Amino acid sequence: ALQGRKQGAHISFPTVELLWRIVSPKRWDILRAMAGAGPTTIREVARRVARDVKPVHGDIHALLAAGIVERTEDGRIVFPYDAVRVDFTLRAA
Repeated sequence: ALQGRKQGAHISFPTVELLWRIVSPKRWDILRAMAGAGPTTIREVARRVARDVKPVHGDIHALLAAGIVERTEDGRIVFPYDAVRVDFTLRAA
């Protein structure tokens, strides 16, 4: 940041179990389809992931509630990142 390079935003989860509950495999597919794509509609996201609109709608709302995706002023949905890195530490029990 001090050298003028843009720093990435991050989202943290208190446990890896919560991460997997919020970002399920189907929701991960949604994020992959939305990464770098700009604002889009839920219907378009459903088309991109080849799923019915109703379950995608539920998944999008879960991602909105978790703060992972955002709603634009005109009501479209945006995942404002072009890449995702998942980083966690597994410690001995």
